[in-house]
Amino acid sequence: MGYDVAIIGGGVVGAAFARALSRYRVDAVLLEREAEVGFGTSKANSGIIHAGWHAPVGSVRGPLEWDGNQLWGPLQAELGFGFRRVGELIVGFDEEHLATLRGLLRQGEERGVTGLEMWDGDRVRREEPNLSDDIVGALWAPTAGVVNPYEAALLLAESAARNGVTIRTGRRVTALEPSAEGWTLETSDGTFRARFVVNAAGRFADEVAAMAGVGEFTITPRKGEEYLLDKRLAGIVGRIVAPCPTQKTKGVLVIPTVDGATMVGPTADDVDDKEDLATSAEGMWRVFEGARRIVPGLSTRDVIASFSGLRPVADTNDFIIGPTAAPGFINAAGIQSPGLTSSPAIAELLLGHLAEAGLELTPREDFVPTLPHPVHVAGLTRAEHARLAAEDPAFARLVCRCEVVTEGEVVDAIRRGAWTLDGVKFRTRAGMGRCQGGFCTWRVMRLLASERGVALEEVTKRGGDSWLVYPRDDGGGDRASGGSPAASAPR
Repeated sequence: MGYDVAIIGGGVVGAAFARALSRYRVDAVLLEREAEVGFGTSKANSGIIHAGWHAPVGSVRGPLEWDGNQLWGPLQAELGFGFRRVGELIVGFDEEHLATLRGLLRQGEERGVTGLEMWDGDRVRREEPNLSDDIVGALWAPTAGVVNPYEAALLLAESAARNGVTIRTGRRVTALEPSAEGWTLETSDGTFRARFVVNAAGRFADEVAAMAGVGEFTITPRKGEEYLLDKRLAGIVGRIVAPCPTQKTKGVLVIPTVDGATMVGPTADDVDDKEDLATSAEGMWRVFEGARRIVPGLSTRDVIASFSGLRPVADTNDFIIGPTAAPGFINAAGIQSPGLTSSPAIAELLLGHLAEAGLELTPREDFVPTLPHPVHVAGLTRAEHARLAAEDPAFARLVCRCEVVTEGEVVDAIRRGAWTLDGVKFRTRAGMGRCQGGFCTWRVMRLLASERGVALEEVTKRGGDSWLVYPRDDGGGDRASGGSPAASAPR
């Protein structure tokens, strides 16, 4: 089947673009190598919607940061993912830091960022009493926020699919061949054809561009280790708190997440391996050294989970967005920070590039911008929960104790597209609490097997060979080789 547009990559940029494209009468397909969208860099994101002033003057990403910031509120209202504008404090410890912060204040005002203020040390500690006494001042940016990045990617893709975009996961693009009609895309599971290709392949975008014959840049992954803390620390900060940034990194931040936990990180280490997602004791100590400089009361004893992500940093040190020398091939590459913030604006920019390249964008009269918002029982009042449980008893049956997730929420997530244990976790938070799935994993697996009509051994953590249980009759499976005897292919 031929499409007008093929999108390579189902991270938050690819998903945002697919959703933007679904507003028009365009046949589009999104190809994602993982079992579900958002399972790559997007799932390991810090989840910050930056205030709008961080990106360097003169960069491609500069104006996209503020434009993207302004689009997240309307998107959340339509789709229902977790999002709060908590604001951000960039703190300084000496006069040199304060001079940098005043420069950032001017830069933000020039871009139209609203509400920026300089606070002295006393004001900082009045507003955030758990911050260090050594802080002498801060830049306050109320437009910053926090978001569940994996949930946002999943709901953007769901909205795109409901409006006609074909989503194909478990399809790693292996070759690109130009033709008079456009492009042929060979994947690990089938061949696709499209007039235009949009390369939103994250840390693999340089390899995809090379397949198209326009490999003019390289991606070096920049690893960021993050540490999630026990919810007993909820409220230790009410805002995102960050140190004065450097040219390479925004430093170690203390982040109040949407769901009430506190997160600290990331590191910023360039690595060679695009699959290197390991965390380390050394990384943890560096993170906590930076975090405790800001919030002295933090402790490694409160860590309940650690993870890392790989930011796709191009050798241009900027976003690479736009047409290439290969007709019909458009890049959305090098989307490092503030890529999450900028992603809705990047989607609009890509629409403009496609229109200039000859794609007719006729608005769909039947476009439905909203989704039924996911229910999260943990955020309901007792009365609201009681009414919901009376209507559907599945919402009275607890699956995850730590995060207060019910059977009704898990079943809804599966029916909306969750294919794996991680797919349920990222939609509902089942398994994200203090016990890290010790209580709920088996319950979620049984619901996945029941709803999908498969055996338990076909349920995987994240697709492929990430199976969780071994069948009683192990007749054909070779456990030593790492192969799953009952591996199920993603959709």
